[in-house]
Amino acid sequence: MLIIEIFGAFLLGFTIGFTGALVPGPMLFATIELSLKRGWLAGPEIFLGHMLVELMLFILILFGFTSFISSSAVSSISVIGGFALTVFGLLTVKDAKNAASAGISQGTPGLKLTSNPIASGLITSVSNPYFWIWWLTAGSALVLREHELGIFISLAYIVGHWTADLSWFTAVSGSFSRGKALLSENAHRFILYACGIFLISFGFYFMLNSSNAAQLF
Repeated sequence: MLIIEIFGAFLLGFTIGFTGALVPGPMLFATIELSLKRGWLAGPEIFLGHMLVELMLFILILFGFTSFISSSAVSSISVIGGFALTVFGLLTVKDAKNAASAGISQGTPGLKLTSNPIASGLITSVSNPYFWIWWLTAGSALVLREHELGIFISLAYIVGHWTADLSWFTAVSGSFSRGKALLSENAHRFILYACGIFLISFGFYFMLNSSNAAQLF
């Protein structure tokens, strides 16, 4: 039973992480630009900088929030997190066409980056408002919900999240280092629509089950 729960948490983390990774942002453009200069290793190195920031947040969420959080607070976080997931899903669907076009472009003119990929991953993460909005709402809510089932479940979730990020950005850097786009515009748009619908559906589920989360505390 524990194995199934761990796998489910990993799959959830991977799916949600993949939806976020697909949406173009500073980290994606940094990966494209540096992979053209440094090769396929730029993707994993940029991910490492990104992961260091998320690891710090993950630890703070678990050991900062769970030490004093109440059942009513869990319920509130679940509602806010579910609402945030739904909003992110709606925005993903709404912007899928433009995002798909931007996501396969050869970098972004005028984007200033450090030549160190790890530093670029860290900087593009902490300087992205979307990153903080996500982790202060849906991200923290998801981690806390998985932690209700045990530390190994929450670890499986974050490892799944990181696996999605690492897989995507490695694929992007490997593709662009050879001068090719990873996905066609139509394929990228279709995947973004599917991801958006998933986030909307899961957001509603999250909100509707907020009372069950509170009962576990």
